[in-house]
Amino acid sequence: MGDMSPGSKPDKQSEQKCANTYKSVVEGLKLLYRNKILPLEELYRFQDFHGSPLEDADFDAKPMVLLVGQYSTGKTTFIKYILEKDFPGMLIGPEPTSDSFSVIMHGIQDALVPGNALAVDADHQFRTLSNFGNIFLNRLNCSVTPSQVLESLTFVDTPGILAGEMQRLQRGYDITGVIKWFAGKSDRIILLFDAHKLDISDEYQRVILAIKDQTDKMRIVLNKADHVDEQQLMRVYGALMWYLSSIMRAPEIPRVYIGSFWDQPLIHDGNRQLFQREHKDLFNDLQSLPKNTALRKLNDVVKRARLVRVHSHIMAHLKFEMPFLFGKEEKKVELYEI
Repeated sequence: MGDMSPGSKPDKQSEQKCANTYKSVVEGLKLLYRNKILPLEELYRFQDFHGSPLEDADFDAKPMVLLVGQYSTGKTTFIKYILEKDFPGMLIGPEPTSDSFSVIMHGIQDALVPGNALAVDADHQFRTLSNFGNIFLNRLNCSVTPSQVLESLTFVDTPGILAGEMQRLQRGYDITGVIKWFAGKSDRIILLFDAHKLDISDEYQRVILAIKDQTDKMRIVLNKADHVDEQQLMRVYGALMWYLSSIMRAPEIPRVYIGSFWDQPLIHDGNRQLFQREHKDLFNDLQSLPKNTALRKLNDVVKRARLVRVHSHIMAHLKFEMPFLFGKEEKKVELYEI
């Protein structure tokens, strides 16, 4: 093994060993799932209750970063800032401009792939998104662009979350369900808030509640923090922590990063050094995802195996309790009420 002292780069032999280790873990998980877990899922109709079976694309996919936030919190600008370039289909503005789910991934040249085409591509993990209907697929696209960052990460930009029941009905699809689907596939979930106009709408609360079981993947970004001075920022940070603790009802809140993730000069630069340290910490967190993706996939398979085991025991018990010939309907009602 090559010299791994601080400041040195791993040699090619070490890189090849890491790549082979990752490949062997992923291939082993594929075989384990296909041979041990999937037959049990099919026997007890697991997919009717907990989603579709896993495919090879789910294991081979790059780490995915999901960005969620209300409109004008800087989700699209955040991705542009990370990539240091524009990408196809990018729209930025103070009003609700992003009305689509955009998957941003690496490619040889710029292209914009429609959602219907993405949902039938067996090489990617998005085929089960067709279950959300054609209206949603028309609001889905894949932005392909050459980028060194995208060689190891995939980003998902979501529509700006609005307030009010009417907004949810006008979408024509279940945005909460779609975000929950992406959250389950993602390695990192970034919730963005605007420090200049901190507010959490009813729809945003529903989304947070839907994905709160993924808190280990969550990171909070208090964006546009340069729009307020030091004293106001302290108050906004305290209010954000109170909001999140009341919604998640958890003793601990995911890590909060404070900064202004764009390439414009700071309006209030009193916290410049703080912002620089926060930016560095967040970038280091994102850079660690490719290294830990095999471990994350292993963790997801273990969690799914436990869920399948519980589901199979419940289904087997219900089947055992059912009468062989007569009184099935009455027994169904009785078991349902229990």
